[in-house]
Amino acid sequence: MSLSYPPCFDPPQPATALLTRRESIARAAALWAAGTAAAQAQPSAGSQRPATLNLSLEPNSLDPTVAAAAAVGEVVHYNVLEGLTRVEENGSVSPLLAESWQASPDGRAFSFRLRPDVRFHDGSALDAAAVRFSFERAQAPGSSNKARRALFDNIAAIETPHAHTVTLTLHRPDAHLLFRLGEATAVILHPASAAQAASAPVGTGPYQVTGWQRGHSIALARAPHARAAQQVPLDGAVFRFIHDLQAREAALEAGEVDLFFQFATSSVRRFRGDRRYQVLIGNSSGKGMLALNHRRPPLNDVRVRRAITHAIDREGFIRRALDGHGTAIGSHFAPTDAGYLHMQSLYPYDPARARALLREAGVRTPLRLQLALPPVPYALLGGEVVAEYLAKVGIQAELRRMQWHEWLDGPFRGDFDITLINHVEPLDYLIYTDPGYYFGYDSPAFRALAEQHALAEHPRARQQLFAQLQRHLARDAVNAWIFTPDLVTVVRKGLRGAWMNYPIFAHDIGALWWE
Repeated sequence: MSLSYPPCFDPPQPATALLTRRESIARAAALWAAGTAAAQAQPSAGSQRPATLNLSLEPNSLDPTVAAAAAVGEVVHYNVLEGLTRVEENGSVSPLLAESWQASPDGRAFSFRLRPDVRFHDGSALDAAAVRFSFERAQAPGSSNKARRALFDNIAAIETPHAHTVTLTLHRPDAHLLFRLGEATAVILHPASAAQAASAPVGTGPYQVTGWQRGHSIALARAPHARAAQQVPLDGAVFRFIHDLQAREAALEAGEVDLFFQFATSSVRRFRGDRRYQVLIGNSSGKGMLALNHRRPPLNDVRVRRAITHAIDREGFIRRALDGHGTAIGSHFAPTDAGYLHMQSLYPYDPARARALLREAGVRTPLRLQLALPPVPYALLGGEVVAEYLAKVGIQAELRRMQWHEWLDGPFRGDFDITLINHVEPLDYLIYTDPGYYFGYDSPAFRALAEQHALAEHPRARQQLFAQLQRHLARDAVNAWIFTPDLVTVVRKGLRGAWMNYPIFAHDIGALWWE
């Protein structure tokens, strides 16, 4: 999942729930046939059968510039929609729609030269006007683009001196600008169809969406006018949405899926010896945490938040819920971040200290809180672990297991007490400058510190302020940070090109091939 974002919802599909099993199977077959037919309509010398990938969560939209979940970008980023730059598996940045760029000496202006041969899926040419449209749309009042604060609000001017040249002038230098432009939030949309991108995105990527069976799968096939459609090996892909742990294991046992992303780590050992699959364990920029609602007493008391943090045995959680595949953290930063500080020792596991802080805050125990759990393995497995730890200090957590749309429409809109969630976006600490964000943290001091960091031009000053940002969030115990997960991916042997490490959540189908 991705977490930093006001969600965008597609209309409900009530008829889907009424399908019989036979009708569902027939519909799935029709969807697959449509995707396969579209792929076969675009033959290429390297044509290979589509791959089937499993995601735990189904996207609620196909427009990553307005929607919330990381699953949106996992389906469309690099495949259907592309940005000026591309983030590689090792975190480096390379050209994509921009073939080159130049930066001014002061780092406040960047000039991008667009590739001249790029066309959208409808055949129209990509030009500088489309880039300007996409970025101005992200800047507009009411924009729900989750990179608005970090990226688009920093763009002071967008100039298009040539049909294939875009110049961005920044309010302040941003060492991460090229990386941010390679995230899903900065993809370039077709100006004429951007309003329909949530259900029918028209992009420049090698694939297009050929069908979406709600609750089951999304199919991609080669896009007719895309510059790279004839260069990618796979004819397409199907993204299957399976979050139930037993169902995922059954699908793997049956050989129905070629790649399982974020597979439940507690189940991995049994498949290590399966000759059909290989297990990849890589790094991520995720921040797994128990998010706390500051709008609801007594969670607005820092002593209570510190008590909750002391109550959780991070290493125990990682061992029990993640089978040891994770790293303990103590602030909203991951070990992959440059300048990362180890803050977990600020609140060591100490139930006695937790109980003392609750008494100091005047909390009568048992304190009853509802723990919202999204339908992902780490939450389904970890919810009971967290509840057990909290019970030892006098906090009774009522587990509420939710569907993804329920989580987005409830906790993510501020309707919750506590929730176990993994924020996957890299360098997303600016969410703590927004009092309207779902956990409601309102700190003028943190906002001032973030502004100082953004304006600092000397590298040493920026490094020192980055450390202060980490310490500030940790001392305020804004949330109870627990882990950065290792990402466990189970891949069918013979399918090559899958990422092991995920600096961003994207699945580049065009980079996959069957050996």
